Amino acid sequence: MLQGFFNYDNPVWRFIGKLGDLILLNILWIVCSIPVFTIGASTTAVYYVTLKLVRDEGDSTIRSFFHSFKGNFRQATAIWMILLVSGIVLGIDFWFFATGQMGLGSVLSVVLTAVSGGMFLIYLFIASYAFPLQARFYNPVKRTLLNAFFMSARHLLQTLGILAADAAIVAASYFGLFYLPQMSVLLMLFGMPLLAFVNSYIFNSVFKRYIPEENEEHTDGTPMLGEEDEAMKQAIESLKGR
Repeated sequence: MLQGFFNYDNPVWRFIGKLGDLILLNILWIVCSIPVFTIGASTTAVYYVTLKLVRDEGDSTIRSFFHSFKGNFRQATAIWMILLVSGIVLGIDFWFFATGQMGLGSVLSVVLTAVSGGMFLIYLFIASYAFPLQARFYNPVKRTLLNAFFMSARHLLQTLGILAADAAIVAASYFGLFYLPQMSVLLMLFGMPLLAFVNSYIFNSVFKRYIPEENEEHTDGTPMLGEEDEAMKQAIESLKGR
């Protein structure tokens, strides 16, 4: 029994190992995100590792992180800057409309608030998928953002689940900060990679649908959607799996 327990293939040890990987990833993410403009590349690298962790594809966490960080740097940084600027603009618009700063009529203010809120929700959908897609598939920046929109809409329940999971972890961290510091410290120890790790279970189940079974190594071009989705296929064409 003891021999089986101390076997590194034991599920308990694999789980403990993954927790250690998340702590290491958190350190790497924080350090590599310090310049701010590198947050996109760091986040993509975290997803590159967590998507592998969920699939139990063993590899060096540090080597995998920097492999993705370097390989995706230009495109991930471009995606991050686009999302950052558009997020700031949408956030300011929503705040102005919601607080009545524009001095518009009540009805018009409500309509514009609803519209800007809807646009911000779509933005969250795209932002949730953009970096995992960049980590998993080869595509130009524009194509990645389009794929993020179409895929998040096509898998709406999974998208809402991702946003709900993220909100729950953030809320738990905030709650723990005031009422249960030990829990907050524990969650902060894992940081953003904990969100990515939880989300990766959902993303892997979604992405698997777009990778043919015979292409387990994910090196060949793979179709984005099935044959029944010709209209959307023309819009987003195909993906190349990593």
